[in-house]
Amino acid sequence: MTPTLNDIETVLERQIRPILANHHGDVAVVDYTDHVLRIRLTGRCSACPSALLTTEEIIAAKVKEYLPQIRDVILVSGVSDDLISQAKSLLAHHSRP
Repeated sequence: MTPTLNDIETVLERQIRPILANHHGDVAVVDYTDHVLRIRLTGRCSACPSALLTTEEIIAAKVKEYLPQIRDVILVSGVSDDLISQAKSLLAHHSRP
């Protein structure tokens, strides 16, 4: 059976978020397609030099332990397309005479 987003959120809420909260961080699901989960770290965890290690050794390990159907957990980093669009809109508005 393929895990649902609800199944994934349950594992994140019970197993992962308490760990990240100790570091003032959190995790958000970006996408779940073809048994591949894409996540983004938020809060202080988003800029942490150990973000990739946290993803691989903590998040991916726990997710795969509880939902073995998930083949991979990928950390999405950088600025979201939505945020880039908002920034472009603001710049365009401010550069008008």
